[in-house]
Amino acid sequence: MAEAIAVLAAGFWAGMINVVVGSGTLVTFPTLLLFGYPPLVANVSNNIGLVGGGLTGTFGYRRELRGRGGVLRRLLPASLLGGITGAILLLVLPAAAFQMIVPGLIALGLVMVVWGPALQRRITRGRDTSDGHGHLATLTGPRLAGVVAGVYVLGIYGGYFGAAQGVLLVGLMSVLTSDDIQSVTGLKNLLTTAVNVVAAVIFLLISAGSVDWKVVALIATGATLGGVAGAHFGRRLPRRRCAR
Repeated sequence: MAEAIAVLAAGFWAGMINVVVGSGTLVTFPTLLLFGYPPLVANVSNNIGLVGGGLTGTFGYRRELRGRGGVLRRLLPASLLGGITGAILLLVLPAAAFQMIVPGLIALGLVMVVWGPALQRRITRGRDTSDGHGHLATLTGPRLAGVVAGVYVLGIYGGYFGAAQGVLLVGLMSVLTSDDIQSVTGLKNLLTTAVNVVAAVIFLLISAGSVDWKVVALIATGATLGGVAGAHFGRRLPRRRCAR
């Protein structure tokens, strides 16, 4: 019972902070390891469970996504392809390789959560964001290519592991665009959820034996409720520009 409550609570917290920040796996994955779940089972089950939180969080940010069809047509295919690539890599590479890589991925996630905002401010300090130039909807040329390529690479990361994928996406858009933080957060929620969904489908089709359904149910319940709470509080944050 104590384990079930802890996993449920971790799922709620992860679902909430995934919507606002994007580092929920740094809560749920270590929790599952603490209770003795194998890393691959923990990662796959966690990915599937967090889909519910992504869906409710994205729905909560639906107003920020209105009128952004052109942007989504550019970025969503890159996220989907990246998520497919990452999920396949997770399943075809040896489980021992994942166990060796995980500490580095967790460390990267923690660094981005702690230092990411300061790094974004330093890189973008002094950028002129008073006009419409640099918005995702108007990007062309190398900057657009950079955003699309970055979204694809982060999709691979998200399909493979995903800790702080949302933080990295916000950082990418902060550096290369001038969209305000709420608009970027809405896009981030949709893109990370798309990655989780396609990865979950691949896991279920290819490696259903790696899924612990008790874990999925607990995380999904907590994350779905957490996504609602995260969207409620996240949308009340100031609509400042990412570059400030």
